[in-house]
Amino acid sequence: MEIKINIGLRIKALRESTNMAQKDLAYIADLDRSYIAGVESGQRNISIVNIEKIATALGVSIKEFFNDISFNEKKEI
Repeated sequence: MEIKINIGLRIKALRESTNMAQKDLAYIADLDRSYIAGVESGQRNISIVNIEKIATALGVSIKEFFNDISFNEKKEI
């Protein structure tokens, strides 16, 4: 699976596990709601700075954010 999709799905899963709406996540992370929607759908590239903003808004560390099975898949180059 493509990394943009993995990151988007992880954000969505964490957000939904806290019953947070996209607009609330966007407000807390100081990002636009449409940007959050684009990232969650895997259509937007996201910087590490914005990953940190979102992780902080969701109450998880960067380590916790990437500590998910979807990021442990081996990729052949």
